Amino acid sequence: MTSWVRSWTWGSPIYYDYGYGGNVYYEDNTVYVDGQAACTGEAYAQQASQIAQTIPQVDPEQVEWMPLGVFALTQDEGAESNMFIQLAVSQEGIIAGSYENTTSGAVQSLEGSVDAESQRAAWTVVDKNTPVMETGIYNLTQDQTPALVHFADGQTQQWLLVRMDPPEESAAAE
Repeated sequence: MTSWVRSWTWGSPIYYDYGYGGNVYYEDNTVYVDGQAACTGEAYAQQASQIAQTIPQVDPEQVEWMPLGVFALTQDEGAESNMFIQLAVSQEGIIAGSYENTTSGAVQSLEGSVDAESQRAAWTVVDKNTPVMETGIYNLTQDQTPALVHFADGQTQQWLLVRMDPPEESAAAE
């Protein structure tokens, strides 16, 4: 991933581990990053929104994409999910994909970006400002990873993204 995104000189990848004991956690409406008070919860959510909305302008014909995978969204480890996202990242740091709720049948396009300095990836439904989902771009290379969802009412929830195995090739397709 660190060599895929053009002109960014990332050193080590940053893994975002939310919650107590992790490198990013909330306490009394203050967000702590690596044990240091960074900002308020509202400011952290606003940063995620800004990352999601700051999409580089590129020629669509020239964009190359790296698939990041299909993930089930759940709030509880091991729980069944009816929500799925499929994501890809461009060499310019653009995030694109789709969201599907298999219960309601709703399918929506997603867009966002990756912040070059912090390596935070944030996205939202196309033409919507909330909710904003975020995690580290490196997190999206893992089979299971925490993510934050920032809602319009100011709430932030921790969710879990679980990578789905690709479908097996059927004998009829051979």
